[in-house]
Amino acid sequence: MRTQTGRLGISLLSMLVAAPVMAQQSAADVALLAKAKAIHARVLSLDTHVDIAPTNFNVDGPNYTQRLPRTQVDLVKMEDGGLGGVFLAVYVGQSANLDSAGFARANAQALEKFASIHRLTDTLAPARAGLALTAADARRLHAEGKRVIFIGIENGFSIGADITNVQKFFDLGGRYMSLAHNGHSQLSDSNTGERDGVWLHHGLSPLGRLVIAEMNRVGMMIDISHPSKESMMQTLTITKAPIIASHSGVRALCNHSRNLDDEQLLAMKKNNGVVQIVAFNSYVKCNPVKDNARETARAAANEQLRKEFGISAARRDSVRAQVEALPEGTRNDYLAKQEDITARRYPSDPAATVADYVNHIDYAVKIMGVDHVGISSDFDGGGGVDGYRDATQALNITTELVKRGYSEADIAKIWSGNLLRVLTDVEKVAKAQKK
Repeated sequence: MRTQTGRLGISLLSMLVAAPVMAQQSAADVALLAKAKAIHARVLSLDTHVDIAPTNFNVDGPNYTQRLPRTQVDLVKMEDGGLGGVFLAVYVGQSANLDSAGFARANAQALEKFASIHRLTDTLAPARAGLALTAADARRLHAEGKRVIFIGIENGFSIGADITNVQKFFDLGGRYMSLAHNGHSQLSDSNTGERDGVWLHHGLSPLGRLVIAEMNRVGMMIDISHPSKESMMQTLTITKAPIIASHSGVRALCNHSRNLDDEQLLAMKKNNGVVQIVAFNSYVKCNPVKDNARETARAAANEQLRKEFGISAARRDSVRAQVEALPEGTRNDYLAKQEDITARRYPSDPAATVADYVNHIDYAVKIMGVDHVGISSDFDGGGGVDGYRDATQALNITTELVKRGYSEADIAKIWSGNLLRVLTDVEKVAKAQKK
């Protein structure tokens, strides 16, 4: 009995000693979260790459002003997550042949997406969101409590061979443009050349070089996230303004062609540009655990999906070409179902976490300094980081930054300040050239 009493006494004593420690940990967590919430409410959080489907911007029926079941971003999710603003992407795919017919189709699709975004801010929700054309616009809209909507152009394929489309797209609100996507364009080689060792221009084409200068002239930021490294390095020898990577990761932490190596990061710093670190699962964490059963199930699901949409090709590049040839709405449906297969039903294991994502931010800050790093998601074109799967979870990024000791001033720079500084510098270069 004495032994049992002694053991009980020791157990109670242990609990009494442990209780203050547990309470302290809980209090620390509560305090950290409260600090993060306060910072998140004050700073302008800006995501520089979100894909869209025009069908979500119709006046009749479900649209971006409501909580849409299949999107990672809409105005309701932004409001719930305290996400202050986004760059909505005017993305178009491209045909295998760089010809006038392909250019015309891409240009029409781009104009449709421009119109969709304008419909959101002009007609659907002018009291809740506003179109930003300058850094000053963004700060004003944020102060008014509205969501900030910028427009970014993903894939310069849509300007075709007509350089006057750069000014036209700028006048429609485009504030950054990448010269290529996943495939070489008439303007630039793509990062995908690393996959097969096939290059078209060995960097920029002659027209691409002219487009770089024209973007400087009109005041549009140059985005190097999808073009090849050689293209990026050539861009830096031409541009008179800082450039951006709108949604890229760190190559040292995930060796993917869409990510930037240390040489590129240092070159971006020297240019006074900014790298918007992307929360895309497969660019954040590479080398997933091999699971043969999962891979077999994923392959079977993808095969069934291709049959459903009449995709008959077997090679990856041929499948991509057939998917890009689908009508816009059908293609978006295909891509959404494909994303469901690869990121949700049979995701790579283990999934990247918010901590893994902020590791990329930490690394970039270490190499470049805090003035050259930002945040992006690639939502509705990917995403997939556990803890940041849609705009409602934006606070989790701020919380992890606070946890790692970033100051409010640094967090404000990372969330939007650095990007807006680059935009302001680009505006200044354009004004100086016009004078």
